[in-house]
Amino acid sequence: MKPEKNKELATRTMSSAVIAPVILFAVHYGEWVWPVVAGVIALLSLSEYYELISRLKGAKISPGVGYIFSIIFFLVARQDTAQSIILAMILSLCVFSVFCVEVVKRQISKGISNAVFNAGGIISGVLYIAIPWTCLIMLRDYVIGRQILMTIFLCTWGCDVGAYLGGKKFGTVKLCEYVSPGKTVQGFIFGFLGAMIVNIASIYFFILPVYPIIIIGFICGVAGQLGDLVESLIKRETGQKDSGRLIPGHGGMLDRFDSILFNGLLSYLALRVLI
Repeated sequence: MKPEKNKELATRTMSSAVIAPVILFAVHYGEWVWPVVAGVIALLSLSEYYELISRLKGAKISPGVGYIFSIIFFLVARQDTAQSIILAMILSLCVFSVFCVEVVKRQISKGISNAVFNAGGIISGVLYIAIPWTCLIMLRDYVIGRQILMTIFLCTWGCDVGAYLGGKKFGTVKLCEYVSPGKTVQGFIFGFLGAMIVNIASIYFFILPVYPIIIIGFICGVAGQLGDLVESLIKRETGQKDSGRLIPGHGGMLDRFDSILFNGLLSYLALRVLI
């Protein structure tokens, strides 16, 4: 391995050594700590996302509405009654509010507006980032929510490590060359195996039922890697290498937590149906 690659791996490892304990502590403690930590990560990721898509030609994103409604999502997530209806109403209100703002802007600017693009950009950020993190907040309130959340994060990290090391060592066949040139089929397979190994270990360590918790391993091994590809596509379309520079060795907050978006959302939906 080349010296610059060794340095990159060392930097990534040091950053992960700081981030992982913070996440695991917040999940373990629960109460107000986990929603606050999850909310901060989500809002930083959302900020990076809006900054990315604002680089698209003709884009003019006003992120304030997205931040406000994301915070409302996080607050509503802790309520037990009519969650789905309330969240749907909030999202509809978000759409309505964005268009109302654009009506006023168009009137003031005498005919210039970006209503559809602005609304679409803001809402896509809420759907892509805020809702998955809302699901992760709600998961903590399950009877075994602490163990489930830890399993999701550990499986996600196991997948990341397996894909990175397996791809570097054995990667020869490109997975999605025009989306992410560094991704390989071998890396994908090792990532899946990494997620499943950690999942099985978590089941025995946390004394969890094999079914349906084993499904988390499959989700993290497949959907997490697809989530990584989705973020790579966004960066490629906007001409950026990283979503930000907040985390050494990883880039931005969205770079570090792109996989958990798909994993958290799909795990919540699966467990909501099966438990």
